[in-house]
Amino acid sequence: MIALGCDHGGYPLMQEVIHYLQQQNIPYENFGTYSEESCDYPVYAKKVAHAVAEGKCEKGILICGTGIGISITANKIKGIRAALCGDCFSAKATREHNDANILAMGARVTGVGLALEIVKVFLETPFSNEPRHVTRIAQIEE
Repeated sequence: MIALGCDHGGYPLMQEVIHYLQQQNIPYENFGTYSEESCDYPVYAKKVAHAVAEGKCEKGILICGTGIGISITANKIKGIRAALCGDCFSAKATREHNDANILAMGARVTGVGLALEIVKVFLETPFSNEPRHVTRIAQIEE
């Protein structure tokens, strides 16, 4: 299950992500927001981060205007490794090396086509489990 969350700036792109997930038969839970009405991104970042940290959802996707604020907020929750990605290489590397469990994107800086490729790569790339990466993740969690 993928946890989804966005603010008003990320709402249009999140609708595209939802459509993609539906086409791929990937289950998700939408934690909001549900419109383009102005709202505060930390509310939705925290909902998604808690769902992932508590094991209710395997991974999360967060979208705001730049992806910065929403990723900073998510990373405040213990056990979350949210990565702001604007390209496929970063999405692949953060899954393989950091075992990132939340993808953050900026709707005002990443186009729909690229964003959907980033989502695909993030969701399909497994963690490498290489000892050096396991050690580094443990150091992050200390």
